[in-house]
Amino acid sequence: MTRTPLLRALLASAAIATSVVLAGCNSDQMSLATNAKANQPVPPKLVAAMQDKNMDLQSPILVRLFKQEAELEVWKQDRTGVFQLLKTYPICRWSGDLGPKIREGDRQAPEGFYSISPGQMNPQSSYYLSFNTGYPNAFDKSLGRTGSQLMVHGDCSSRGCYAMTDEQIAEIYALGRESFFGGQRAFQLQAYPFKMTAANFAKHRNNPNMPFWKMLKEGNDHFEVTRQEPKVDFCEHKYVFDATPLPGTNRPLQFNASAKCPAYTVPADIADAVRQKDQKDQTQLAELISKGTPVARMRTGIDGGMNQIFASKIPDGSTGLSESSDSSTLAMERAPGTIPPTVNPPRPSDNLLRVPETTAVAATPAPASPRVASASKDDIGGLLSGMSHKGSGETTSSTATPSSPSQVTSARRSEPAPRPQAALPKPAEPRQAAKPQLKPSVDTSAALKPSAPATLSGAAPVVSSNNFDSRFSAFR
Repeated sequence: MTRTPLLRALLASAAIATSVVLAGCNSDQMSLATNAKANQPVPPKLVAAMQDKNMDLQSPILVRLFKQEAELEVWKQDRTGVFQLLKTYPICRWSGDLGPKIREGDRQAPEGFYSISPGQMNPQSSYYLSFNTGYPNAFDKSLGRTGSQLMVHGDCSSRGCYAMTDEQIAEIYALGRESFFGGQRAFQLQAYPFKMTAANFAKHRNNPNMPFWKMLKEGNDHFEVTRQEPKVDFCEHKYVFDATPLPGTNRPLQFNASAKCPAYTVPADIADAVRQKDQKDQTQLAELISKGTPVARMRTGIDGGMNQIFASKIPDGSTGLSESSDSSTLAMERAPGTIPPTVNPPRPSDNLLRVPETTAVAATPAPASPRVASASKDDIGGLLSGMSHKGSGETTSSTATPSSPSQVTSARRSEPAPRPQAALPKPAEPRQAAKPQLKPSVDTSAALKPSAPATLSGAAPVVSSNNFDSRFSAFR
C-alpha cells in the first residue's frame, strides 16, 4: 500500500500513542495524530545524508552523549547491518559535574547505558519535545541511586537533563520516531562523562569516579570494535556486556543487578577485539602519564557545561565544564537552533588543570567529602582489568570485582556560589503559541568509517518507562 505523508504520520503517531496508553499517561497526551511538533518530517538534507551512507530512513538508531565535549551523536544502522555515525549535535546545556547521578536533587545529568522505548517519548513536553533517558536503570537502583524525569529535551535549560535547542530535539525526536516506525522496539542511549580516549583518562586519572568510568569504557569498546549495539545486563552492582551462555548450556541467563553473576561467556571475537583495543589504550595512557599530562582539578563551583558554539553566541558565555573539540560545529557561523533568552550559561572555568604531580598520586589535594560513584576498588592499572572467559561453573567478570553498595560513598559536593537560575518552564500552550517557526538546523554530520565489524547482534533490555508529566520537577 502506498502511504501518503498524512497517513504515514497518523500510523506513526498511533504506534506511539499505543505505547503511551500502556505507560498510563494522561488523556491530554493522546492527541498525537494532530501534534505537529511530534510529526515533523526528518529534514531532506538529513535524508540525503542517509542515502549517501547507505542507510534507510527507518533503520535502527543509537545515541551517544558526551558531557565534556558537549556533543550528542546519532548513529544509524546501514544496509550492511553495522552502525555508522549519522550526525553530531552540539549540546546547548547540561548541568551538574562529570560523574553519574546519585540522588534526586543533585542536578546531575546521568551517565550510563539506557534504553529508550516509544513510551518514553514525550510529544507534550513543556520543553518543546523530549524523551526520558530511563534513569535510574537496574544498575543505578542496585546502588540506591534516586532521581526521576531525567530527559533529553529542548529549550537549552537543564536541571539534571541534556538540553538541546528546539530545532535540534525536533530532528532527534523524528529520527527516533522513524526507527520505531521501522520496527525498532527501543534504541540505546550511551551517556559518558567524556569521549573514552586515553588522553581523557590520563587527564582525569585522579578522579574518584575513575573505576565507574572504566566500566563504561568497556561498553564503549564493545560498540567501537563491533559497530553493533552492545547487549547490556547487570549483576553484582555492575554492567555486563554481550554476555552469552556457556557452551553446551541451553538455559537462558538470569541476571539480577544486586545478585551474583551467572556463569557466562563473551563471544571470543568480541572479547579478543576489546582486549586488543584496551591494551593499545593502556599503552597510550602510560605514555601520556609518563610525559606529565596535567591532571584535571576537582571542579567545584561550576554547574555543568555548554558547547562552545552556543557559549560564543551568548554575552559573557562560558563552556563551563565542557571543552573545545575538533568538531565541525565550531566552524559554524550561527548556532544550530534558537537559543532562548532565559538560558543560564555555566560559570567560567579558570585553571582547571594543575601541574603534574611530582610525588605520589595520593598527594593530590581533593575537595572535602568526594563523591565516589563506582562499585569497584581498582585503580588506574588497566582500563579493563581481569577480562577473561568463563569456565564451567565459574563466574568471571570482565571488570574488577566491585564493592558492595555500602562501600559506595555518596558525598556532598561543594555548593556553588548563588547565581541566577534559569526560568521555570511555562505551561505548554502559551509557550507553543509564542514559539517561532522551526529553523532548519545546520548539518554537522561527519561520517565515521567503521572498521571491519563482526556479524553480531544484540539489543539492550528495555528499561521500564517512567510516566509522563507535561512539566518537569524543579529539581532533578
